[in-house]
Amino acid sequence: MTNRVLNTLMERAEEIRALGPVNERLGRLEEPAVKALRDSGAIRMLQPRTYGGMEAHPREFAETVMGISALDGSTGWVAGIVGVHPWEMALASPEVQREVWGDDPDTWIASPYAPMGVARPVDGGYVFNGRWQFSSGTDHCDWIFLGALLGDTDGKPVQPPAGLHMVLPRRDYEIVEGSWDVAGLKGTGSKDIIVRDAFVPEHRALPFAKVISGEAARESGLDDPVYHVPFSCMFPLGITAAVIGMAEGALAHHLAYQRDRIQITGTKVRDDPYSLYALSEAAEEIATSRIRFLDNACRMYDTVAAGGEVTFAGRAAGRRAQVRAAWRAVQAMNEIVLRSGGNAMRNDNPIQRFWRDAHVGLAHAIHVPGSVYHASALTDLDIEPPQGPMRSMI
Repeated sequence: MTNRVLNTLMERAEEIRALGPVNERLGRLEEPAVKALRDSGAIRMLQPRTYGGMEAHPREFAETVMGISALDGSTGWVAGIVGVHPWEMALASPEVQREVWGDDPDTWIASPYAPMGVARPVDGGYVFNGRWQFSSGTDHCDWIFLGALLGDTDGKPVQPPAGLHMVLPRRDYEIVEGSWDVAGLKGTGSKDIIVRDAFVPEHRALPFAKVISGEAARESGLDDPVYHVPFSCMFPLGITAAVIGMAEGALAHHLAYQRDRIQITGTKVRDDPYSLYALSEAAEEIATSRIRFLDNACRMYDTVAAGGEVTFAGRAAGRRAQVRAAWRAVQAMNEIVLRSGGNAMRNDNPIQRFWRDAHVGLAHAIHVPGSVYHASALTDLDIEPPQGPMRSMI
């Protein structure tokens, strides 16, 4: 299939690549990088057609994020994170969709989804309070998804916990300046968010249980299969694609840098069988990460497109594939970056930036393997996995 969005962005590849150090110094995306994403339609790839979106195949979206991330990690990360939000907004009430996109279909939506706030029920909606970290690309967004725990009338989380995704306009939350001071992905501007006693009407609250079970997609009436792919596949899609793309970017710069490099021993890298062995192995591992990750998304899509439903075991295996793809790509990248020589660590060498960005991306909660591997192993053994956290995000 022809990926018109990616092709459009590749026409601006040199510009996006050159903006990498600028984004990092600013601590957010420079406006030309934002404009490149807006002009290409990258953030509207998973948006419904009724609001100017493309309803793109998950593979096409992931390939686009990989391509951007191989040019600049921060730009790709924002494209991956912000670009997934229209997918969930398509599952929300028609009323909130009109509020967000009615005047401008290019309106961007931030997050985070971590349930760090409490929503206290009141007449017509909720009173909402909380503080969240890691709102990537938030400076460029006018609305936000925020994770919440449903509270009781006293504002204490109910038991057992019940999660909500709350949708708020920019006027109802505060972006905390200076809260993003990190080793990598500096240009993503993933700042803290504070909400104080905001009223959120009922139609702007989406029960997380309905999202992850697929019930929200079924109730939405949307026919396109992309909206019936499990949340546990779609939510990590842009994040893991960005990390793999960063590894691909590091590999491309490593190849260019090593081509004529002479090591301190006087040996050309091209004549060093050990370096060449490591290079070939890493290149294949990164390529395998891409293939396995994309294949997993395609399998999910094909299942729902054929009218089927992805089982818990299938979702667990899919999360395992996604997590392992990210770790495999970063571990392979380490093998070549650590053989790039000391000059690769200079700030004017893009290799070190890709290296830092990919490691910070790998630290995202969606890449923590423990509970995912635990659940997928038990399902492979035909044993019911435990309830609670071991099922989280599966």
